[in-house]
Amino acid sequence: MVQLTLPENSRIKPGKTWPKPANGKETTEFRIYRWNPDDGANPRIDTYFVDRDDCGPMVLDALIWIKSKIDSTLTFRRSCREGVCGSCAMNIGGSNTLACTRGIDDVAAPVTLYPLPHQEVIKDLVPDLSVFFAQHASIEPWLKTVSPAPEKEWLQAPEDRSKLDGLYECILCACCSTSCPSYWWNGDRYLGPAVLLQAYRWLIDSRDEAQGERLDDLEDPFRLYRCHTIMNCAQTCPKGLNPAKAIVRIKEMMVERRQ
Repeated sequence: MVQLTLPENSRIKPGKTWPKPANGKETTEFRIYRWNPDDGANPRIDTYFVDRDDCGPMVLDALIWIKSKIDSTLTFRRSCREGVCGSCAMNIGGSNTLACTRGIDDVAAPVTLYPLPHQEVIKDLVPDLSVFFAQHASIEPWLKTVSPAPEKEWLQAPEDRSKLDGLYECILCACCSTSCPSYWWNGDRYLGPAVLLQAYRWLIDSRDEAQGERLDDLEDPFRLYRCHTIMNCAQTCPKGLNPAKAIVRIKEMMVERRQ
Protein backbone atom coordinates (compact mmCIF):
# COMPACT_ATOMS: atom_id res chain seq x y z
CA MET A 1 0.00 0.00 0.00
CA VAL A 2 1.24 3.47 -0.87
CA GLN A 3 1.92 5.63 2.17
CA LEU A 4 1.96 9.37 1.71
CA THR A 5 3.61 11.57 4.32
CA LEU A 6 4.39 15.26 4.50
CA PRO A 7 8.00 16.36 4.26
CA GLU A 8 9.54 16.84 7.68
CA ASN A 9 9.65 20.63 7.35
CA SER A 10 5.94 20.78 6.39
CA ARG A 11 4.54 19.00 9.42
CA ILE A 12 2.55 21.24 11.72
CA LYS A 13 3.88 21.23 15.27
CA PRO A 14 2.53 22.54 18.57
CA GLY A 15 3.38 26.20 19.10
CA LYS A 16 3.21 28.65 21.96
CA THR A 17 0.27 28.88 24.33
CA TRP A 18 -0.13 32.47 25.44
CA PRO A 19 -1.44 33.21 28.94
CA LYS A 20 -5.08 34.07 29.51
CA PRO A 21 -5.97 37.74 30.03
CA ALA A 22 -5.44 38.63 33.66
CA ASN A 23 -8.84 40.25 34.14
CA GLY A 24 -10.83 38.32 31.55
CA LYS A 25 -14.04 36.89 32.98
CA GLU A 26 -15.13 35.24 29.74
CA THR A 27 -12.52 34.05 27.25
CA THR A 28 -12.56 32.09 23.99
CA GLU A 29 -9.66 29.92 22.91
CA PHE A 30 -8.20 30.45 19.42
CA ARG A 31 -5.78 28.04 17.79
CA ILE A 32 -4.09 29.78 14.87
CA TYR A 33 -1.80 28.49 12.14
CA ARG A 34 1.55 30.27 12.16
CA TRP A 35 4.37 30.06 9.64
CA ASN A 36 7.19 32.47 8.93
CA PRO A 37 9.20 31.81 5.74
CA ASP A 38 12.16 33.71 7.16
CA ASP A 39 12.92 31.63 10.25
CA GLY A 40 13.19 28.15 8.66
CA ALA A 41 10.95 26.62 11.32
CA ASN A 42 8.03 24.26 10.76
CA PRO A 43 4.46 25.55 10.73
CA ARG A 44 2.96 25.59 14.20
CA ILE A 45 -0.33 26.16 15.98
CA ASP A 46 -0.26 28.96 18.54
CA THR A 47 -2.99 29.20 21.17
CA TYR A 48 -4.50 32.49 22.32
CA PHE A 49 -7.28 33.40 24.73
CA VAL A 50 -9.47 36.36 23.79
CA ASP A 51 -11.23 38.48 26.42
CA ARG A 52 -14.78 38.56 25.09
CA ASP A 53 -15.72 41.57 27.21
CA ASP A 54 -13.00 43.58 25.49
CA CYS A 55 -13.49 42.30 21.94
CA GLY A 56 -16.06 42.63 19.15
CA PRO A 57 -18.31 39.73 18.10
CA MET A 58 -16.63 38.68 14.84
CA VAL A 59 -13.63 36.45 14.21
CA LEU A 60 -11.86 39.37 12.55
CA ASP A 61 -12.40 41.40 15.73
CA ALA A 62 -10.64 38.63 17.65
CA LEU A 63 -7.69 38.60 15.23
CA ILE A 64 -7.31 42.36 15.53
CA TRP A 65 -7.55 42.07 19.32
CA ILE A 66 -4.84 39.39 19.40
CA LYS A 67 -2.56 41.40 17.14
CA SER A 68 -3.11 44.58 19.18
CA LYS A 69 -3.06 43.14 22.71
CA ILE A 70 -0.99 39.92 22.59
CA ASP A 71 1.12 39.17 19.52
CA SER A 72 1.92 41.88 16.99
CA THR A 73 3.66 39.37 14.69
CA LEU A 74 0.38 37.68 13.74
CA THR A 75 -0.19 38.28 10.02
CA PHE A 76 -3.50 38.30 8.15
CA ARG A 77 -5.30 40.27 5.45
CA ARG A 78 -8.22 42.61 6.11
CA SER A 79 -9.76 45.70 4.61
CA CYS A 80 -13.48 46.53 4.47
CA ARG A 81 -14.78 44.59 7.52
CA GLU A 82 -18.17 44.46 5.73
CA GLY A 83 -18.01 41.27 3.65
CA VAL A 84 -17.35 43.23 0.46
CA CYS A 85 -13.62 43.02 -0.33
CA GLY A 86 -12.94 39.32 0.38
CA SER A 87 -9.52 40.07 1.88
CA CYS A 88 -10.04 38.23 5.18
CA ALA A 89 -11.03 34.88 3.63
CA MET A 90 -9.61 31.97 5.61
CA ASN A 91 -10.49 28.54 6.94
CA ILE A 92 -12.42 28.99 10.18
CA GLY A 93 -13.49 25.96 12.16
CA GLY A 94 -12.93 23.74 9.12
CA SER A 95 -14.87 25.85 6.58
CA ASN A 96 -13.72 28.57 4.22
CA THR A 97 -15.42 31.87 4.96
CA LEU A 98 -14.82 35.54 5.76
CA ALA A 99 -13.48 36.44 9.19
CA CYS A 100 -15.38 39.73 9.17
CA THR A 101 -18.81 38.12 8.76
CA ARG A 102 -18.36 34.96 10.84
CA GLY A 103 -19.34 35.43 14.46
CA ILE A 104 -17.13 33.98 17.16
CA ASP A 105 -20.16 32.36 18.77
CA ASP A 106 -21.01 30.68 15.45
CA VAL A 107 -17.82 28.59 15.61
CA ALA A 108 -17.33 25.71 18.03
CA ALA A 109 -14.58 26.40 20.56
CA PRO A 110 -11.67 26.19 20.38
CA VAL A 111 -11.80 28.32 17.23
CA THR A 112 -9.29 27.03 14.67
CA LEU A 113 -7.92 29.38 12.00
CA TYR A 114 -5.91 28.30 8.96
CA PRO A 115 -5.11 30.00 5.64
CA LEU A 116 -7.23 29.04 2.62
CA PRO A 117 -6.33 25.41 1.83
CA HIS A 118 -4.13 24.12 -0.98
CA GLN A 119 -2.51 27.46 -1.71
CA GLU A 120 1.07 28.51 -1.18
CA VAL A 121 1.33 30.40 2.10
CA ILE A 122 3.09 33.75 2.18
CA LYS A 123 2.96 34.03 5.97
CA ASP A 124 0.60 32.89 8.73
CA LEU A 125 -2.99 33.33 7.45
CA VAL A 126 -1.99 34.99 4.15
CA PRO A 127 -2.21 32.73 1.06
CA ASP A 128 -0.62 33.47 -2.29
CA LEU A 129 -3.54 34.07 -4.70
CA SER A 130 -1.41 35.09 -7.69
CA VAL A 131 -2.55 32.13 -9.81
CA PHE A 132 -6.18 32.68 -8.82
CA PHE A 133 -6.18 36.31 -9.96
CA ALA A 134 -4.22 35.48 -13.12
CA GLN A 135 -6.93 32.96 -13.99
CA HIS A 136 -9.57 35.60 -13.42
CA ALA A 137 -7.74 38.00 -15.73
CA SER A 138 -7.53 35.27 -18.39
CA ILE A 139 -11.32 35.30 -18.96
CA GLU A 140 -11.13 39.03 -19.79
CA PRO A 141 -13.78 40.15 -17.28
CA TRP A 142 -14.92 43.29 -19.01
CA LEU A 143 -17.49 44.28 -21.62
CA LYS A 144 -16.34 43.39 -25.14
CA THR A 145 -18.20 44.96 -28.07
CA VAL A 146 -17.75 45.57 -31.79
CA SER A 147 -20.66 47.94 -32.26
CA PRO A 148 -19.99 51.70 -32.16
CA ALA A 149 -20.06 52.98 -28.60
CA PRO A 150 -23.27 54.81 -27.67
CA GLU A 151 -23.17 58.48 -26.75
CA LYS A 152 -23.99 57.83 -23.08
CA GLU A 153 -24.12 54.18 -22.01
CA TRP A 154 -24.96 50.65 -23.10
CA LEU A 155 -28.63 50.10 -22.34
CA GLN A 156 -29.96 46.85 -20.87
CA ALA A 157 -33.53 45.69 -20.37
CA PRO A 158 -34.58 44.93 -16.76
CA GLU A 159 -35.18 41.26 -17.61
CA ASP A 160 -31.66 40.97 -19.03
CA ARG A 161 -30.21 42.75 -16.03
CA SER A 162 -31.95 40.28 -13.70
CA LYS A 163 -30.02 37.42 -15.31
CA LEU A 164 -26.87 38.76 -13.67
CA ASP A 165 -28.29 38.39 -10.16
CA GLY A 166 -26.40 35.72 -8.26
CA LEU A 167 -23.32 36.34 -10.38
CA TYR A 168 -22.17 39.95 -10.08
CA GLU A 169 -22.15 39.70 -6.26
CA CYS A 170 -19.01 37.53 -6.30
CA ILE A 171 -16.23 39.30 -4.38
CA LEU A 172 -13.39 36.99 -5.52
CA CYS A 173 -12.55 35.90 -1.99
CA ALA A 174 -11.51 32.44 -3.34
CA CYS A 175 -13.43 30.58 -0.62
CA CYS A 176 -15.20 28.43 -3.22
CA SER A 177 -12.20 27.64 -5.42
CA THR A 178 -10.00 26.66 -2.49
CA SER A 179 -12.73 24.34 -1.16
CA CYS A 180 -13.00 22.48 -4.49
CA PRO A 181 -11.12 19.14 -4.72
CA SER A 182 -10.98 19.44 -8.51
CA TYR A 183 -9.21 22.78 -8.09
CA TRP A 184 -6.84 21.23 -5.55
CA TRP A 185 -5.85 18.55 -8.05
CA ASN A 186 -5.71 20.69 -11.21
CA GLY A 187 -5.40 24.26 -9.98
CA ASP A 188 -2.83 25.13 -12.64
CA ARG A 189 -5.23 24.21 -15.50
CA TYR A 190 -8.80 24.13 -14.14
CA LEU A 191 -10.17 27.66 -13.75
CA GLY A 192 -12.17 26.80 -10.65
CA PRO A 193 -15.66 27.79 -9.43
CA ALA A 194 -15.09 31.50 -8.81
CA VAL A 195 -13.53 32.25 -12.18
CA LEU A 196 -16.08 30.17 -14.08
CA LEU A 197 -18.94 31.93 -12.29
CA GLN A 198 -17.39 35.21 -13.42
CA ALA A 199 -17.01 33.83 -16.95
CA TYR A 200 -20.71 32.97 -17.05
CA ARG A 201 -21.58 36.46 -15.81
CA TRP A 202 -20.04 37.90 -19.00
CA LEU A 203 -21.34 35.15 -21.26
CA ILE A 204 -24.96 36.04 -20.51
CA ASP A 205 -24.58 39.81 -20.35
CA SER A 206 -26.84 41.08 -23.15
CA ARG A 207 -24.51 44.02 -23.80
CA ASP A 208 -21.49 41.80 -24.51
CA GLU A 209 -20.81 40.85 -28.14
CA ALA A 210 -18.06 38.26 -27.70
CA GLN A 211 -20.00 35.21 -26.52
CA GLY A 212 -18.57 32.92 -29.21
CA GLU A 213 -15.03 34.04 -28.48
CA ARG A 214 -15.53 33.53 -24.78
CA LEU A 215 -16.92 30.01 -25.28
CA ASP A 216 -14.02 29.14 -27.58
CA ASP A 217 -11.64 30.17 -24.82
CA LEU A 218 -13.37 27.83 -22.32
CA GLU A 219 -13.60 24.86 -24.72
CA ASP A 220 -10.86 22.84 -23.07
CA PRO A 221 -10.80 19.52 -21.17
CA PHE A 222 -9.32 21.20 -18.11
CA ARG A 223 -10.37 24.87 -18.05
CA LEU A 224 -14.08 23.99 -17.77
CA TYR A 225 -14.71 20.27 -17.62
CA ARG A 226 -12.93 19.34 -14.38
CA CYS A 227 -16.05 20.28 -12.40
CA HIS A 228 -17.69 17.18 -10.94
CA THR A 229 -20.52 19.01 -9.11
CA ILE A 230 -19.16 18.15 -5.69
CA MET A 231 -20.94 21.33 -4.55
CA ASN A 232 -18.41 22.42 -1.94
CA CYS A 233 -18.37 25.77 -3.72
CA ALA A 234 -22.05 26.48 -3.17
CA GLN A 235 -21.89 25.29 0.43
CA THR A 236 -18.98 27.51 1.43
CA CYS A 237 -19.68 30.74 -0.51
CA PRO A 238 -20.05 33.54 2.08
CA LYS A 239 -22.33 35.46 -0.33
CA GLY A 240 -24.71 32.53 -0.84
CA LEU A 241 -23.90 32.13 -4.55
CA ASN A 242 -23.94 28.88 -6.55
CA PRO A 243 -20.89 28.59 -8.84
CA ALA A 244 -21.73 24.96 -9.70
CA LYS A 245 -25.00 26.10 -11.28
CA ALA A 246 -23.16 28.65 -13.41
CA ILE A 247 -20.72 25.97 -14.57
CA VAL A 248 -23.60 23.71 -15.61
CA ARG A 249 -25.09 26.60 -17.60
CA ILE A 250 -21.78 27.11 -19.43
CA LYS A 251 -21.68 23.42 -20.34
CA GLU A 252 -25.24 23.71 -21.65
CA MET A 253 -24.20 26.67 -23.81
CA MET A 254 -21.35 24.58 -25.19
CA VAL A 255 -23.79 21.84 -26.22
CA GLU A 256 -26.37 24.25 -27.65
CA ARG A 257 -23.94 25.96 -29.97
CA ARG A 258 -22.97 22.63 -31.55
CA GLN A 259 -26.56 21.86 -32.52
